Amino acid sequence: MAIAILGFLLYGLVTNENLEWDVVGAYLFADPILEGLWMTIKLSLAAQFIAVLIGCMLALLGESRNPVFRTFVKAYVGLFRGLPLLVLLLICFNAALFVPRIGIGGASWETNTLITGFTAAVIGLSLHEGAFMVEIIRAGFLSVHPGQREAAQVLGMKRSLAMRTIVIPQSIRVIIPPTGNQFISLLKASSLVAVIGGGDLLTRAQQIYGSNFKVIPLLVVVSFWYLTIVMLATLGQHFLEKKYSLSAGPQRKFLKSRVEEAAK
Repeated sequence: MAIAILGFLLYGLVTNENLEWDVVGAYLFADPILEGLWMTIKLSLAAQFIAVLIGCMLALLGESRNPVFRTFVKAYVGLFRGLPLLVLLLICFNAALFVPRIGIGGASWETNTLITGFTAAVIGLSLHEGAFMVEIIRAGFLSVHPGQREAAQVLGMKRSLAMRTIVIPQSIRVIIPPTGNQFISLLKASSLVAVIGGGDLLTRAQQIYGSNFKVIPLLVVVSFWYLTIVMLATLGQHFLEKKYSLSAGPQRKFLKSRVEEAAK
């Protein structure tokens, strides 16, 4: 029954003249669309990389005994996780309205020169994604039993060494799955960059259908490419999870060698 319903829906889509499949085929591999696709991928990878760095640094600060550091981490997570991404992107893009110039030492530049649509998108997505990465990495740290840290300190390991050799290697298998999910969400959320003209896939499609009024066919093209890159990202996530799973041989050998090295 389900297969019949699915086949009926697919038949309706294929035979729907309003979708203009000839226009879809003409623009599917058009240069502007492929440029926008590449921009979306670059934007998502750059934002995810920066977000992981932010998450790592702030998660480690959150482990500090200093209450000022812990308060700063909580404030960052609360602010950027609670602020809607679209609002954050608009704030970053219009930063020149409240910070006309950005300076370091004696040098300064106009904010409008530095904050383009692309840089505003990277900054906004990174700050937003970083707030979630802090919690994901912190959860990974908490998944390692506290007794292992205590045992390491009894053996004479410093707190930082115990984190590097015991906690982090074991927490990777817990961190990877939600990080993959966040990256997939980031790929889709990058379409919001279109509101600030970030040059992404949706922006290029809007520019095209703004001139030829072929709205639905261009949105079909955009949907096809988003589905494609999400499927590829999901496949990559699967292999990473398999590699760093609890039962993976390389992970066990890596952890054992690091512990033996630290104990010497």
